[in-house]
Amino acid sequence: MKNETKKKKGKRIVLILILIIAVLLIAMLVYLERYYHADDSAKEALQSDAQVNVTQIPEGYLFDGPGEDTAIVFYPGGKVEEESYAPLMHQLAGDGWDVFLLNLPFRLAVFDMDAAEDVIGNYAYDNWILAGHSLGGVAASAYVSEHGDEVDGLVLLASYPAEEIPEQVRMLTIYGSEDQVLNMKSYEESRNLWSAQTDEVVIEGGNHAQYGNYGAQKGDGEAQISADEQQEEVAKLISDAFSE
Repeated sequence: MKNETKKKKGKRIVLILILIIAVLLIAMLVYLERYYHADDSAKEALQSDAQVNVTQIPEGYLFDGPGEDTAIVFYPGGKVEEESYAPLMHQLAGDGWDVFLLNLPFRLAVFDMDAAEDVIGNYAYDNWILAGHSLGGVAASAYVSEHGDEVDGLVLLASYPAEEIPEQVRMLTIYGSEDQVLNMKSYEESRNLWSAQTDEVVIEGGNHAQYGNYGAQKGDGEAQISADEQQEEVAKLISDAFSE
């Protein structure tokens, strides 16, 4: 009888553990499926025009503009649909950069921080610039810190590096004056990790979300400029920094 009682208790414990794991997995899946969706204006920017050819590729999207020598690989922000960044990518491509917009697992860059490796290995360009928004910027900086010999530039939008950036890599960091999502304490503490060639710009009136077109972000400040204006300024800053 005692052995049977122990077996029953053991089965109950196993069943309880299975149920706990199942609940945790369901909760994780629900969390991962809640994300910011691209709005209609973003989807319109996925259309090709006379200047920029937009194609879907295994790694995400390629915005092929008139440029031939330099490409930008862009890591989207955490839990943001990658298509949200199509307007900014389209504008950058029109300015002379070919742009690769990455499609990341569960829309979280931490699940594939080396995603740029496939792009760099599959396409031939003289110069590579990695860029990212928020969590995507952290992932991009992690890749650059380990591959400084193959990357020429790093652009961080409302983000900061978690590892040291090689001094030969040109770095541009941008955030909006109304950004209430960016952890400024971590941002300030990251300064000792910045490249020796770093430009820092604050966009007056910009906030955290308007690098993409996915609506308001929880906890963010209210922007004093439009998303179009913020993205136009970002595109100009990138062109000015890396066209020299």
